[in-house]
Amino acid sequence: MVELTGVFIPAVTPFLPETGEVDLAGLRHNLRRWAEHPVQGIVLAGTTGEAVLLDEAERITLVRAAAEVLPREILLTVGTGLESTRATIRLSRAVAQAGAQAVLVQPPAYYRGAMTPEALREHYRAVADASPVPVIVYQAPLRMSTLDLPTGLVAELSRHPNIAGVKDSRGKLELVGELVEKCREGFQVLVGSGAHLYPGMEVGAAGGIVAVANVAPGASGELYRAWKAGRSSEAGRLQQRIGPLHQELVAGVGVGGVKAALDFLGYRGGDPRPPLRPLAANRRAEVRKILVRAGLLPDLP
Repeated sequence: MVELTGVFIPAVTPFLPETGEVDLAGLRHNLRRWAEHPVQGIVLAGTTGEAVLLDEAERITLVRAAAEVLPREILLTVGTGLESTRATIRLSRAVAQAGAQAVLVQPPAYYRGAMTPEALREHYRAVADASPVPVIVYQAPLRMSTLDLPTGLVAELSRHPNIAGVKDSRGKLELVGELVEKCREGFQVLVGSGAHLYPGMEVGAAGGIVAVANVAPGASGELYRAWKAGRSSEAGRLQQRIGPLHQELVAGVGVGGVKAALDFLGYRGGDPRPPLRPLAANRRAEVRKILVRAGLLPDLP
């Protein structure tokens, strides 16, 4: 079974300003820089990667580009959750063939009222049966157009041999602890909020897929290392550094803010894909101030 312990970066997807197409050179540039830090893996086509604005062919292209530059020890995971079981299986097989080592599958939610625990159980089991690589269940943020997977259902799914873990982005530590308690031994629970990385691991999480690691990969990865080595004071200090950065940038500004921050830090961020709007100049100035407060940029004279 795949090893999920550590910090994963849910990578932004850069787009070419002239055409709006995926900027593969920009993605490779970002991946090479992120790979210099102590991260366990990269997640493409997640929420921060604007997955719902990418078509299936683009996701496969992203995987091929990433597989060319990432060291094998950095786990490459791809979001493949679509609205039909058939399409999710097709995409999961395609990204695995392109080089993905795991898939992150959010629940289908368009027909929300029909998505009973029975329907979702059948969906995830069918995907896991057919996927050539391990499946990670995605508890997406409840503020988004998604649905909540009951703990009992996730516990059932945890017993499937090809379902390796769950990413919980609901932002409540008590729910993380509930998953750890109810799921099978060895099932890996990942937090989805940089504000909860250290406390999440304290209640039993294996690590996290945290958007703040896009801009602070070193601090995020070192936090996990410090916690794993029992250096709780150091881990706590690093949490105090990335927690406010998550709250102000990821939660406070959103995808456009993360991408603007990457631009300031010498990565390739760029504008989000429409209908998401680019950040206004005053908001970009706010992002820069957030980075200065986090110690990631020098203050302007």
